[in-house]
Amino acid sequence: MSSELKVAVGQFVATGDWAENLETCADLVRKADAEGAGLLVLPEGVLARFVEDRERIREVAQPLDGPFVTGLARVTEGLSVTVVVGIHERADDGDAGGKPFNTLVVLRDGAVVAAYRKLHLYDAFSMRESDNVMAADAVPELVDVRGFKVGLMTCYDVRFPELARLLALAGADVIVLPAAWVKGPLKEHHWNTLVTARALDNTVYVVASGESGPRNIGQSLVVDPLGVTVAQAAEEPALLTTVLSAQRLAEARDRLPVLANRRFDVDPNPRRIAMPAAAASCSE
Repeated sequence: MSSELKVAVGQFVATGDWAENLETCADLVRKADAEGAGLLVLPEGVLARFVEDRERIREVAQPLDGPFVTGLARVTEGLSVTVVVGIHERADDGDAGGKPFNTLVVLRDGAVVAAYRKLHLYDAFSMRESDNVMAADAVPELVDVRGFKVGLMTCYDVRFPELARLLALAGADVIVLPAAWVKGPLKEHHWNTLVTARALDNTVYVVASGESGPRNIGQSLVVDPLGVTVAQAAEEPALLTTVLSAQRLAEARDRLPVLANRRFDVDPNPRRIAMPAAAASCSE
């Protein structure tokens, strides 16, 4: 592992126009690379955002070889930064009823190096992401970024500590968390508490990118393996940068050996759940 990894977190307001969002992401990629970041984390589902008429997610979803991903991949050609960005990915399964996946795409030097399809769909707080999105069943593989092992989670995943634990036990040093965290009573408190808890209870860095705007809270943050917030944005568009330290990681795990002291393992096989009746849909 390198001794340090500079990370950047991009926060912005996604629109309903994928081409406009692509330009915003491309600008953040270039800025992050110019600042020497090895990793840039962008929000969840930024291919297109609809406050109302959310079933249009099905219409605007694109495959991984579609114009949004390929366009952003071209921006990364020749750059040293690895980019994590969330899109809605058109599914190949004809039985999916037109529902896409909520997918994190990892881009580096012009290529897709990994993808994670969201496991936990936001069917909570009277909203139902599963009305328009299909859940996946696979725990994501880790991605190597300059010697740091990076695990992938998306938004509502943060409420399920077993996924973060699985990633930590697989060897994650860092967990990235693109999100579109919806405003509401206590929601800002939940966001900060959960991101901090996942870092602290697994002694990992958590790099969380939140979409901003009238619907979502923004408040991107980076939390270190002892639960200390080392960088945070407010509600407006922003580009944060900070440095992750291998020494800090090692010291945290020496002082707080929760992974070694644990008494229980986590089953990596997703359980099957019955979906309730349809209602509204959203991302958290």
